[in-house]
Amino acid sequence: MTPKPLPLDEARLSIEDGDTRIERTILGAGTRVLTQAIPATKSAGVSLWVPVGSRDEGPRTAGSTHFLEHLLFKGTNKRSALDIAVAFDSVGGESNAETAREHTAYWARVRDADLDMAIETLTDMVTDSRLDEVVSESTDLLLERGVILDELAMGEDSPTDTVHDTFQLAVHGDRPIGRPVGGTAQAIREVERADVWEHYQAHYCPSSLIVAAAGNVDHESVCERVQAALEGSPWDAGSAASPWPRRSTTVTPIADHDKDITRRRDVTQAHVIIGCEGLSATDPAGPTMSVLLSVLGGSMSSRLFQEVREKRGLAYTTYAFDVAYSDTGTFGMYAGCSPDKVDEVEAIMRAQLEDLAADGPTEEEMTRVRGQVRGGVVLGLEDNWSRMMRLGRSEIIGRYRPIDESLAEFDAVQAGDVRALAASLIAKLDCRALVLPAQ
Repeated sequence: MTPKPLPLDEARLSIEDGDTRIERTILGAGTRVLTQAIPATKSAGVSLWVPVGSRDEGPRTAGSTHFLEHLLFKGTNKRSALDIAVAFDSVGGESNAETAREHTAYWARVRDADLDMAIETLTDMVTDSRLDEVVSESTDLLLERGVILDELAMGEDSPTDTVHDTFQLAVHGDRPIGRPVGGTAQAIREVERADVWEHYQAHYCPSSLIVAAAGNVDHESVCERVQAALEGSPWDAGSAASPWPRRSTTVTPIADHDKDITRRRDVTQAHVIIGCEGLSATDPAGPTMSVLLSVLGGSMSSRLFQEVREKRGLAYTTYAFDVAYSDTGTFGMYAGCSPDKVDEVEAIMRAQLEDLAADGPTEEEMTRVRGQVRGGVVLGLEDNWSRMMRLGRSEIIGRYRPIDESLAEFDAVQAGDVRALAASLIAKLDCRALVLPAQ
């Protein structure tokens, strides 16, 4: 089975997904609006996406994406920062945002009766922020710079965050996709208001905007509300435009770099990840990777958990993971253990992947994992927020997998597929990140 494409030259399309329907409309100025109606609920999730992330930053604008995400909550020409907070607090809703390597998303969860307010408020934040004003270093910019630096310091204090950021660098090198999403402390200290404003102007416009909503929503009503909000904004929502083209999936060669990186922190436990480049977001082997991760390190019954923790007591936490991007990905195996056990733990993790590459999973493992994956997919989509986020991510990569088709793809994965994927991973397993106690 193949996922449903989301072509940019179709103004209207509809996709059946079980007992629900996904609808997408491209408005005249290129804004894409996607909805999934769940009438039985009394809530709604709505999100505004821009397909730009930290990997799109240049040397001078490093840290701007994350900085921008923070500053858009600082107020608009219509609403103060307090007004924005009160708008959601007063209806029992919540709002937040996320910056990733390939997108930025601003979202809210509210009662269905408050959906119009959420759309209007989020659109106002994204389209009419006060970024173009001359902001004094003694006001918003300075204050938010301090907040972001504190956020980065929290990450530095977390050994697991540190080892994952370090592993990303070990796999992808010192290029935008290999650097921390939130930027570095140095980058945040050096970024200026003009850099953030330039970044905003270059990437935020009607044709780059994606709106995704799920819950007790009506597609036509959401489209009308989004169109009205855009027309009431400073953006030019009246001119015809095509949606922004999607990100290239062409693989970019990685220059030679250090693939074994060690950091020293004030910790007592060691944290180690070994791995390599993984699969891209559109790789057809994606379902196979999901099954491999479940067998290898996705639960308490997985091989890593049983071999590293249960049988040998070498680590409290161990797992396997992957992160997919448009043109590449990251695959890794993690464990937190005593510093003197790092070599032993690493050898066990490598041996488990080698065993999968040699013999593949057992039939009992395949049966168990199919049930695990099916349950995880279904349970992970029980709330409107998850469905909303799935819509946004699907539009960014340009395809949507209905739940039944996703489950069928998982069921179709065979032990031989897992074995072949494991063999390809072990053949290039050449990256390591390690966090050790300070000397």
